[in-house]
Amino acid sequence: MQIKTKPMGSYQTNCYIVTIDGKDLIIDPGIDAASWVIKHTTNPIAILNTHGHFDHVWSNAELKKQLNIPIYVPEKDAFMLENDPFGQGTPSSHPDYLIRGDETINIQGIKITYRHFPGHTPGCSVIEIGDAWFSGDFLFRQSIGRWDFPYSSADEMQKSLEKASTIKEEFVIYPGHGPGTTLKAEQNIMPYWIKQVKSGW
Repeated sequence: MQIKTKPMGSYQTNCYIVTIDGKDLIIDPGIDAASWVIKHTTNPIAILNTHGHFDHVWSNAELKKQLNIPIYVPEKDAFMLENDPFGQGTPSSHPDYLIRGDETINIQGIKITYRHFPGHTPGCSVIEIGDAWFSGDFLFRQSIGRWDFPYSSADEMQKSLEKASTIKEEFVIYPGHGPGTTLKAEQNIMPYWIKQVKSGW
């Protein structure tokens, strides 16, 4: 598995290209990501969104049109792709496949698991490929996604952190913003974040 990454737009949202057996998966193509993605892929097969926030899905529509590939998104965030609820002028895109909760899918022989960790958004998920977690805005290095946005939920974030803290396997984390980390490293500070979410910080 080869992984390319580039921060996109003013929010420096990480866009990832994951190449396995000569097939390219595009994860969270944000603002102005299309030209970079097209330049650095040779056999793109799918667009995968971790969640529906505009800075992660901005280039969905352009890439789907130019590359003729499907969009996969958590079902509970699909409305954000089509309706631009934050009024950012996000180009509308229509998902081809809706992921329901924790679900494992197979795209042209590549096993991909969506792990549902709501809180930041209703559909917020980690995309698991092999030993890699593309964590979107759920987990960052020594931090977590905000839970005070419209459609966010402190209660769901707390439950998601508690769920993530019990996972025994080790994963390398490729977050939606900033540098990478590991699940084990973030589990060490999850009790702190659970306490912060509970306290309404």
